[in-house]
Amino acid sequence: MLYTKIESPVGPLLLAGDERGLCQLQFAAGKRKTVVPHGWIRDEGLFLAAIRQLRAYFSGKLKQFDLMLTPEGTPFQLLVWKQLQEIPYGETISYGELARRIDRPQAARAVGLANGSNPIAIIIPCHRVIGANGTLTGYGGGLPIKEKLLALESRQLTLL
Repeated sequence: MLYTKIESPVGPLLLAGDERGLCQLQFAAGKRKTVVPHGWIRDEGLFLAAIRQLRAYFSGKLKQFDLMLTPEGTPFQLLVWKQLQEIPYGETISYGELARRIDRPQAARAVGLANGSNPIAIIIPCHRVIGANGTLTGYGGGLPIKEKLLALESRQLTLL
């Protein structure tokens, strides 16, 4: 597995993947701090497109990522993560709505667990899912980062 770390307006990020695509984008600090496993090889070159697109996103110029993604998860998680990518930039939906969109209306809690296991933060936009009453709920990078990302997308904040 190849990886790199970058600084971003929401803190350090860890990107990991191989020639097939990006399989992880995690917060390198914070609530669920990511540690680089032994044997991974640092290589920024593989991630130049992802880094360029992340910078454009943080500057408010990019609304949709165009990268090869290879997240690893259960079939249910992959279904949820695929549907997350259908949520338009600047919009939010509830966990219940996300469950309905995958034809599992009774699975809002399972959707929440899958959302919380998203291995490619920001690019697979799990930050766009909020509570049914409109409140911000859990986020791997912490609620302040979720709030910043949503403010960026609603043009209330500039990060770069």
